[in-house]
Amino acid sequence: MPSGLPNSNRVAIVGASSLRGKELKLVLEERNFPADEIILLDVSVMAGTLTEAGGEPTFIRELAADSFEKVRFAFFAGIPADTERNWQAAQAAGATVIDLTGVLAASGKATSWIPSLTPLIPPKPGPGANGSAHKLAYASPASPVVISCTLAAGLAKLSPRTIAATLFPPVSERDQPGIDELETQTTNLLSFRPIEQTIFDTQVAFNLLSKYGDESKPSLESTRAAIARDVAQYLAGRAPLPAIQLVQTPVFYGYAFSAYAEFAAPPALEQLAAAFQNLGVKVASPEDPAPTNIGVAGESEIQLAPIQADPNVAAGVWLWGVADNLRLATTNAVRIAEELLAKAAA
Repeated sequence: MPSGLPNSNRVAIVGASSLRGKELKLVLEERNFPADEIILLDVSVMAGTLTEAGGEPTFIRELAADSFEKVRFAFFAGIPADTERNWQAAQAAGATVIDLTGVLAASGKATSWIPSLTPLIPPKPGPGANGSAHKLAYASPASPVVISCTLAAGLAKLSPRTIAATLFPPVSERDQPGIDELETQTTNLLSFRPIEQTIFDTQVAFNLLSKYGDESKPSLESTRAAIARDVAQYLAGRAPLPAIQLVQTPVFYGYAFSAYAEFAAPPALEQLAAAFQNLGVKVASPEDPAPTNIGVAGESEIQLAPIQADPNVAAGVWLWGVADNLRLATTNAVRIAEELLAKAAA
């Protein structure tokens, strides 16, 4: 019998030492999520690390068979392998699984959900729906998927002929090793020393990349393909599919993007801005500065510069935006849990 209790809001974070895991804990606390306890879990090498949760000192615990006892929500924020090995144990203990690693959605074992888009693009029923005895698992899409789907949903009402988005991922998408490698490369290049290339297998510092080195896994091409696949699966014909390009940037945090959309006739820019604002996107006014990687740090929403008409194509518009990649992904995951709590209380 599952040991999770209906009236328990115990929360577990698997991968608590990862960048996403740390950010997830902060988001839960800042949004005053009604957690009776936040349990921090990770592989044995991280177990015993002293940290804090809810303002109280605590330790990261080793992931074990009984880690999910009486847990209401189990967030998986570490590496895909840990999710694959442990998500069913969390379900068996009665927990609702919310996966941020992408592995469950890719294998069809969870339903993806972007709560901010629910009025226009509700989540598709997933495994465990329609009265199945199998408990439903949820997937919180990665930041580039949330961004791309939001772009498509915001533009959909005016029926664009074309949407093309160039996404600029920061190195923090590769977790702490990506951060460390960019920092080390930058320092070594300025000191005229050989650079480390363990993660990207090429020089990221002071560079823009359309491809990583041959030894880098995952490759930039496979990452782009995974984003495109997840966007197509989420939109599922309910909004126009954007063409997606990926360019690696030498920045630590903040997911920037540039998008072009073309319509049958010149659109009303105010109407486009209102459509995005209705989806929770912050759109700058003409007198405000355009959003930057630094400026969006710690912010939960996607931020757009004023939408601009193309000077050569009368029915074309350009969008520039940025989101805090860690905060956007983890806030989406917490919002899934909040929506589920609200449904349970209704």
